[in-house]
Amino acid sequence: MTTSRMGVLAETADDITALLLDVRRPCWIVRHDGRVGATSDEGIVARSEVLTAVAPLPPELLGDKQFHATHGVRAAYAAGAMANGIASPALVSAMARAGYLASYGAAGVTPAAVDAALAELSATSRGKPFACNLIHSPSEPALERAIVDSCLRHQVRCVEASAFMDLTAEVVRYRVAGVAVDRHGQLEVRNRLIAKVSRVEVAEPFLRPAPAKLLRRLVEAGDVTAEQARLAERVPMADDITAEADSGGHTDRRPLLVLLPELIAARDRSTLPAAAAVRIGAAGGIGTPAAAAAAFALGAAYVVTGSINQAAREAAQCDTTKQLLAQADFADCTMAPSSDMFELGVQVQVLRRGTMFAARAQRLYDTYRAYAGLDDIPADLRRELEATLFRRPLDAVWQDCVGYFTERDPAQLVGAAEDPKRKMALVFRWYLGLSSGWSIRGEADRVADYQVWSGPAMGGFNNWVAGTYLAALSNRHVADIADQMMLGAAYLTRIAQLRTAGVRLPAGCTRFVPRPMEQR
Repeated sequence: MTTSRMGVLAETADDITALLLDVRRPCWIVRHDGRVGATSDEGIVARSEVLTAVAPLPPELLGDKQFHATHGVRAAYAAGAMANGIASPALVSAMARAGYLASYGAAGVTPAAVDAALAELSATSRGKPFACNLIHSPSEPALERAIVDSCLRHQVRCVEASAFMDLTAEVVRYRVAGVAVDRHGQLEVRNRLIAKVSRVEVAEPFLRPAPAKLLRRLVEAGDVTAEQARLAERVPMADDITAEADSGGHTDRRPLLVLLPELIAARDRSTLPAAAAVRIGAAGGIGTPAAAAAAFALGAAYVVTGSINQAAREAAQCDTTKQLLAQADFADCTMAPSSDMFELGVQVQVLRRGTMFAARAQRLYDTYRAYAGLDDIPADLRRELEATLFRRPLDAVWQDCVGYFTERDPAQLVGAAEDPKRKMALVFRWYLGLSSGWSIRGEADRVADYQVWSGPAMGGFNNWVAGTYLAALSNRHVADIADQMMLGAAYLTRIAQLRTAGVRLPAGCTRFVPRPMEQR
């Protein structure tokens, strides 16, 4: 039965599916003239025995409606930041125009380029929802300050803070600089903050107001006013905390089924009144409507997608990389050393199929652990690294590093002059840092070295859209993906409600198939 064929009892899989896809209307399961079927026709309902029903469930009702109000969005769905500008201004703008939140991927981008991107977004998306990523950079603290400076300069009203192991002065500065009293005397928090975490102990500082020690330091430095610091004592550091499970890029590979409830419980047992208003969302592994529906069923206030958006037309990835991503299965990912936290042994999850990056990056990390500096690397190993990974002498790579850090963070060069191992780390990070850029730009002679951040969700997405219009890369628009994910999550939630009521549906009803708008 379709929505235009009123007065007909739906009994086939196709007809029942059409009824349940009309998520803005109720659907009744009835016994009518000895037959059991589904209907949205109140006339049939009046003449039938009602067995059970599902209420309307538009996608906008999924998650926490306060997320909508706070961020000015129409659904509890966001596209997370993909570093090196992969989550591009074009991607963020497309989501903003469609009424969704997306975060610009500022990590790994030079401060000048970040500033230009935020200037563009502030001009084109003013009044619409968008965010900027602020990644914790323990080895390059100047980067955090530069990003916060740009966000404040361009009045970016939402920051997605990721990889923070503890609060820093810069993330506190951004939050507190937006605290004020409005003309009615009410406390107003203009700078919204979404913290992406994978452990409860990392989440807890974001549930509390900013530490007094950091507030004093910021006041003394003139970065915030004494009045802002006083008001900040009443405000939790975050509006939202995202449970980052098994995701592409930086990840602890936590299972969402455990992590999300743990973070919700940590929020709920807090004795601080301000913590109760902090929403807990879900990210990592959200690549299908079923995964999104499961996250909402677990209590997620919102869901965040990441890897799957890299294959969208608006993402700043080359066509070759998008093709690699579109061919991935859910097991085609692995862990590799990260560029920004290389010395700490932190890893990122990357695509394995079609690239040798993970194995080569691990070779560099093993070499870093084994030797005290570049001069201590055995000659045969050094020649091999120069021939296969760097394709140039390590001394030439070092000169590139000098030029790069002179502009970006000169303090790194001071540390390298004092410590040969630190110098070796910067040289090795040259390969790790450029490898994602080779992927973004599509350098054909470097395909084997492409670093592509991806998790199991990418394969799940590909399997879900196989045989549909979204299988073609040309059809993968980021806002359309969002629409399909949320509609599918609403549809599958209705299916689950009927199952809970004991209704046995035809097998063809239990899968949501994405359809172009004109076919819905």
